[in-house]
Amino acid sequence: QVQLVESGGGLVQAGGSLRLSCAASGRTLSISTMGWFRQAPGKEREFVARISRTISNAYYADTVKGRFTISRDYAKNTVYLQMNNLKPEDTAVYYCAADPKIRVGPTVRDYDYWGQGTQVTVSS
Repeated sequence: QVQLVESGGGLVQAGGSLRLSCAASGRTLSISTMGWFRQAPGKEREFVARISRTISNAYYADTVKGRFTISRDYAKNTVYLQMNNLKPEDTAVYYCAADPKIRVGPTVRDYDYWGQGTQVTVSS
């Protein structure tokens, strides 16, 4: 099993920045792909970004491309999401996800492991 714990959420004004962290523990060697999703009130959980162990490129949702950056520290088994130029519509609970597969789709069902989520609130 793999356990994921997110941190770094909070309240920020529009235009500000936050960095989310997700620390993995357990069978971390089994993880190839780590990603971030978010869920706003009344909406479905949506893909934000992902990064895979053997694929150098990261992938982003169009809504965050150019503003968010995903990175991974393999020594610390941690994935980060740097969020810049935040907008009120970025307000959501952000979830870390992980999966053994290298090529993973952008849907919830594509990931085996999930964290509990961290709240990000962007005020206008």
